[in-house]
Amino acid sequence: MVTVEDVQAARDRVAETTRQTPLEYSHTFSAMTGAVVHLKLELFQRTGSFKLRGATNRIATLSDEERANGVVTASAGNHAQGVALAATRIGVDSTIVMPEHAPISKVKATRSYGGDVVLYGEDYDEAAERAHEIEREEGRTYVHAFDDDYVMAGQGTIGLEIYDELPEVDTVVVPIGGGGLISGIATALKGLDPSIRVVGVQAEGASSVAESLRKGERIERDSVETIADGIATRTVGERTFEVIRECVDSVVTVSDSEIAVALTTLLERSKTLAEGAGAVALAAVIEEKFDYEDDEVIVPALCGGNIDLNTLTNVIVRGLVETGRYLRIKTVLKDRPGALEELVGVLSDQQVNIYAIEHDRTNRDVAMNDAEVELDLETRGPDHVDELLAALREHGYPVEVLV
Repeated sequence: MVTVEDVQAARDRVAETTRQTPLEYSHTFSAMTGAVVHLKLELFQRTGSFKLRGATNRIATLSDEERANGVVTASAGNHAQGVALAATRIGVDSTIVMPEHAPISKVKATRSYGGDVVLYGEDYDEAAERAHEIEREEGRTYVHAFDDDYVMAGQGTIGLEIYDELPEVDTVVVPIGGGGLISGIATALKGLDPSIRVVGVQAEGASSVAESLRKGERIERDSVETIADGIATRTVGERTFEVIRECVDSVVTVSDSEIAVALTTLLERSKTLAEGAGAVALAAVIEEKFDYEDDEVIVPALCGGNIDLNTLTNVIVRGLVETGRYLRIKTVLKDRPGALEELVGVLSDQQVNIYAIEHDRTNRDVAMNDAEVELDLETRGPDHVDELLAALREHGYPVEVLV
């Protein structure tokens, strides 16, 4: 099993390629939760993710023959970029297999770092199968995204940085996909101070670790579905699962809606952009998925900032919907002059901003002299939404909430 000494040795290997990322106290999230929240901003790492640490440590240990033959890996995006950059920096050829639907931004970034990208499969696991075929066909060294001692040790250097800057930390909250990140961080922290609590967080749609811990053995999900693509793995690694069972205090899950709220709140209040996987730790703190005391010193690890812009748009809308600041409704008007003006008057009285209005006079589900109307509205919160819907219904408008 990886040790704190392995993590300390990794720090020397990765020092020239990676940067020490900020650990910042957050007034916003401390006030929101009652805890003393410091954000570990690993999303400011080179390549925008912690994955560079583990990839650099693993590639630094290759033999001369292995360097000559090159490396191969599979990744949803962040590990891909880490391997590509780490390999390119020491002159090693890299082939990266990514799922066919990997975010375009991550595919482009991986290629820009010098990796030869192969798109294959529906998810990480199918991409990994193809990567192992390439490993056998071309004699390359497979750089696992998480289930490797050197990779875990490299990721664990984040734990050393947290402890160096904030030795009084009580709880560190870490995302879990395959388990490499939390295994490394937990190993480092428990090796330095066993009293530090380590909490893992998974997306509900990819909760293989939480389910495996409940059953006492590794399980594999049939599929994964989450906006947190960076942690969308069907199962946890064999080696990482053992470390998690030994060193991690608890594992919780968060929904995609909760991730969206955390991401949009982080963007709006802290002016910091995280990807879905990078926001899950903060979501667990905001939503109180685990018990903590007032004034407890908590560090959520925000470990990725590589979000596709199209995904970001959808996530922001989802976050606004969840916080009652965006509403799409459908209603029916009499198809006569002034009917729309009357509806707008009700909305105006409720101080609602109208983004868009769409008429449909051809819908067979409404009377011949009626028109169906869909409206996109800006609202000020859940209470405002309730007041608006009540006012519309009081004025005789049948209302269906679409979003």
